[in-house]
Parts: sequence; structure tokens; C-alpha cells
Amino acid sequence: MRDYLLSAWVWTSTALLLCAWLPVMAVVRLTDRDPALHRSGYALRILGRLMTYLNPFWNVETQGELPIPRHPYVVVSNHLSQADPPVVSRLPWEMKWVAKKALFDLPVAGWLLRMSGDICVDRRDSESRSAVIDKARHYLRHQCSVMLCPEGTRSRDGRVHSFASGAFRLAINEGVSVVPIAIDGTQDALPKHSLVFRTSPQTMRVKVLPPVDPVAEGLTDVNAFRAHVRRQIVEQIATWRGVDPVQVDAEASTPETT
Repeated sequence: MRDYLLSAWVWTSTALLLCAWLPVMAVVRLTDRDPALHRSGYALRILGRLMTYLNPFWNVETQGELPIPRHPYVVVSNHLSQADPPVVSRLPWEMKWVAKKALFDLPVAGWLLRMSGDICVDRRDSESRSAVIDKARHYLRHQCSVMLCPEGTRSRDGRVHSFASGAFRLAINEGVSVVPIAIDGTQDALPKHSLVFRTSPQTMRVKVLPPVDPVAEGLTDVNAFRAHVRRQIVEQIATWRGVDPVQVDAEASTPETT
């Protein structure tokens, strides 16, 4: 019962906060002349940050050194939960998120995403996927980073699944580094396909790992580049959990499956 009462409080408070933030975003967007809509995007990240304070049982830890402001990077992270975006918003850093069309179609929340300049993708539409790359290039060329989750969807089991190559090909083609971000704990705070928050204390960790320059690291092969970055994220999560990286890596063979 406590979980349901907490969930009712968090979702109601979130809805009210979204509605209250709508005129704020509208004013910021109307006065934002930056081709990268930097202030508009940052205003939405502030909203995400505020959302993490609505749940009294959430403890968010951020680690790592933030990249250079207004220096373009392709940012990639693992994806565990709907809680990931607000938790990552604790980082005081603007980057445009690539998010699924279903979120952009929501009332209020979708309007906020559009005003922020975040990038909409319909995975069923090849033209939409191509447009994502064009939009990402636009932001990178105007000194704004772009954030993608190369797993494509939330992990069901808390492990890191296969990464698509698009983010890494984009970084190589645009001559920018990739910044890996490791996330853990959000899968327990708000499990996939659930709207129920837990009343037990939840610690969520976000760590910004050092940028990886594909040229300097000799990783101009997309597959090698992707594997290198993914391995860093897997190893960080394994360190947090105190387990062997094989237990975090969904691509690895385990004793139970060999």
C-alpha cells in the first residue's frame, strides 16, 4: 500500500510540475536565438533535475568529470528505466536527447520535449531514423552535444545489451569524441513496464567516463570503437555491483549458458 501511495504522490506532483513548467519553457524558447537551442534544452534539464527530488526515497550520486562546456560530443549510456533521463539531468550539462516518438506524442511532456529541441525518432520509419542523424549533425556543428542510448530500449534484466553502431559512426564522421555514461540503480527505482515506485531507499549512480577520441585511440573502425566504449560502461557497472563484468554483459557467455 505504501508503494502505491508514494507512486500516487510522485506522479501527481510530476504532472503538476510539468504543467507549471510549460509557460517557463515557452518564454525561454521564444527568447532563445541560439541555433542549438542551448538555453531551451538546459531549462528542460532543470525540470528533470527537480523531478528527482519529488521522491524522498531516491538518492542520486553523480560521479566523474564533466566535459568542456559547449564542446560537442556524442554521449552514449546504458538504459535501464524511465528514471534515467531525470537522473542524468542531475549533471549540469546540456545535451540533446534522442527519444522515441511516443514520448513526443504525449500532451505537455511532448510539448516540452519539442520546445527543448530534443530529437524525435520513429524507429519504424527509415526516413525518421535518417532525419535523426541530420539533426544530430546540426547540433554537433553548433557546439552542442547529442545523447543517445545505443541499446535502443530499456534493459529488462539490468545487464548491458548490444549497442547499435549509429552513435559511433556519427562520432567518427563528425570528428568528435564519444563520452560514455554509466547508469545503475534506476532499474530498481522504477522497473520496466511498471509505474509503481518503491518505498525502500534507492541509490542511483551516474558516472561520466573520460571522452574517447576514436582517432587518438586508433578506433576508427566502428565495431572496435563501439566495443571499446561499451566495455567501459560494463566494467563501471560491474565495479559498482562488485561482480565480474561477465555478469553485467548480456553479450558474454556465462557458465549457465555454455
